[in-house]
Amino acid sequence: MLKKDIVDTPIFGSNEEQRVAPKTEMTKEGTAEDIAYQIVHDEAMLDGNARLNLATFVTTWMDDSARRIMAETMDKNMIDKTEYPQTAEIERRCVNIIAKLWNSPEAVNGQYCMGTSTVGSSEACMLGGIAALFRWKKRRKAAGKPTDKPNFVISSCFQVVWEKFAIYWDVEMRTVPVTAEHITLDPEQAVKLCDENTICVVPIEGVTITGLNDDVKALDAALDKLNAKTGWEICIHVDAATGGFILPFIYPEVEWDFRLKWVLSISTSGHKFGLVYPGVGWVIWKDKSYLPKEMNFAVNYLGAEVPSISINFSRPGNQVLAQYYQLIRLGWNGYHDVQASSLNVCLYLRDELKKMGIFEFFTDEMPNPLFIWKLKDDPKRKWTLYDLSDRLHIQGWQVPAYTMPADMEDVIIMRIVARQGVGIDLADLLMKDIKACVAELDALENPTNSAEKWNKKQPQSQRCFNHVR
Repeated sequence: MLKKDIVDTPIFGSNEEQRVAPKTEMTKEGTAEDIAYQIVHDEAMLDGNARLNLATFVTTWMDDSARRIMAETMDKNMIDKTEYPQTAEIERRCVNIIAKLWNSPEAVNGQYCMGTSTVGSSEACMLGGIAALFRWKKRRKAAGKPTDKPNFVISSCFQVVWEKFAIYWDVEMRTVPVTAEHITLDPEQAVKLCDENTICVVPIEGVTITGLNDDVKALDAALDKLNAKTGWEICIHVDAATGGFILPFIYPEVEWDFRLKWVLSISTSGHKFGLVYPGVGWVIWKDKSYLPKEMNFAVNYLGAEVPSISINFSRPGNQVLAQYYQLIRLGWNGYHDVQASSLNVCLYLRDELKKMGIFEFFTDEMPNPLFIWKLKDDPKRKWTLYDLSDRLHIQGWQVPAYTMPADMEDVIIMRIVARQGVGIDLADLLMKDIKACVAELDALENPTNSAEKWNKKQPQSQRCFNHVR
């Protein structure tokens, strides 16, 4: 029989550990430090293992020195540039270094480039879109034309931030359908959707769903012809959440950035292939003239006028410091080696999956360290990729299964993202589990619930968060 009055002993013998943790309201009395830690620590164990999460693009490994810097500087507020001037200076250095990687015309002779850190690529995308909207409105007002029906053009593989931008700012989002025949943004189709109210076209470098890159150079050429013919000034904002830290190191010869005439702003994620723990992003404009003055606020904060471009105000400064650490710790060669290694892991996995003979791939191209695949048609098969995702989840892996966007929604795919910290040894273990799971599924005598629902065209919930919607 349990003791009525439990003796106070450390942690698991304590009174606090004999109670369910608060869920809807605070307790009157607090909890001892070590016991509060143990409760939170133990509940967090129920999350998936971040290193085995092949759904996420987000960095899940940094070296000990990087983690130490983040721990030592977690109390710095990025917005407080007067109290933390060196952190502000380091932010400017990061902007300049990244702008140089993207061939900014301002990144010469030690000039400071126009850009800012953000809490992630979503905020960076939002700022790029707002700037394009404000520039368009200014031109329309100067010409005495209405500004009530702005639109922008993007592929149907857009990330959810662009849907939010459209709703929050009342801008029509026009999507170019992605098809099996043209699985990236079709520049000619994109241009056909443009009119005098188009604020920008948004190509994606490292499409979340497929991992492929839109052809920015071809889009730039198509827009140049349209603008010359019509007198419009439809620009390009490149959403390079993934590709922004891949292209400069793996494909430096590819023209996708500020070398192109109509590319006026680019956004990226520092906490994806920028190799920093979340969350940090970056947005940079071609030069200062493309950032509307209305977006550059001067805020009186702690006795000084502080310039503020970002949407968020108070936020940690340690991610920016960690970004700078990675830039100087790894250098160009280090970033190249890390990204090339991640690509090699993806190539290994794709080759091993091909050998199984039951999967199909949309393209041999793999510009970024992620790829997708689908099952070959087989009327006798009694399972779907949803089932494979579920089986892998039991083994601790998180590999998402989901349907393609509009016009291809009858296709279920799986996706793997290889990041720093995912090596060939882990990839080999994953393949062993995939083969074992497939063998179990092939041995089923009756169709799974997922297969029955799919055959009946009934909706199903996605397996794993896929960073799309």
